Amino acid sequence: MKTLTNADLEAYLNEELAVEEASQVEEQIREQPELKERLLEILSRRDAGIHSLGEIWRRHRITCPTRPQLQQYLLGVVSSEEESSYVTFHLEQIGCRICAANLADLIKASEESDEKADQENQSTRRRKYFQSSVGRLRNEGS
Repeated sequence: MKTLTNADLEAYLNEELAVEEASQVEEQIREQPELKERLLEILSRRDAGIHSLGEIWRRHRITCPTRPQLQQYLLGVVSSEEESSYVTFHLEQIGCRICAANLADLIKASEESDEKADQENQSTRRRKYFQSSVGRLRNEGS
């Protein structure tokens, strides 16, 4: 098992770790009482209002792409190749759970929007068929 840094423990507390990593950290915390003490120290520092620059950076998610940037990424209309590469790196390599959840939400909303548009198109098509058929039936019935 790897030695946990304070940054690892802070990420654990902020629920920013991947599921596998979080379970490994939990296991180490159970086995090593000194890790519990370090967690308590981090929490007491937070309660006292003492924050490191890195903690502030992570808490405000400065490196995370915005939701509109994620939507552009999803649609494939990102303004530059560098930005697209960064979003891919952020999602796949860093494994940001918050951005992954945002992207999943955007995908779901897009799918629901597509389904709704398909239903509206089918409804419009049926109405047009019906209207054209009614006109022919009236002409034939006269």
